[in-house]
Amino acid sequence: MRVTIERPTVHSDPRGIVFDPLPGNDLPAQRNVHMVLTEPGAVRGNHYHMRGTEVLAGAGPLLIRLRDGEERMELNIYAGEVIRLTIPAGVAHAIKNVGDKPSAIVSFSTEPYDSEKPDVVREVLIEA
Repeated sequence: MRVTIERPTVHSDPRGIVFDPLPGNDLPAQRNVHMVLTEPGAVRGNHYHMRGTEVLAGAGPLLIRLRDGEERMELNIYAGEVIRLTIPAGVAHAIKNVGDKPSAIVSFSTEPYDSEKPDVVREVLIEA
């Protein structure tokens, strides 16, 4: 599987947690960044990108499924855990919020967003 899975260093105190969603030296390559808020039980993704590499960073609880050719992977990210995934073009991905509160994921992409020519091909990995 061509996906890079990282567990960023987390700094926590009674107020919550802080972690770097993307290493600073990776920032210049990014052409799009957005925050994704997902309601409990909802699914995001279920697609792959034709051109762009996407970095996703978020905190659990999340169910993540990936498909790279014939290879499949499922990740369970538990409450309080954080993850950073670097997903190259052609790797399908889906994320389900399996918690009881909205989840937040930061998404970075090497491709700018273009509503006329979106860099997305639908592929369902998690049924909504």
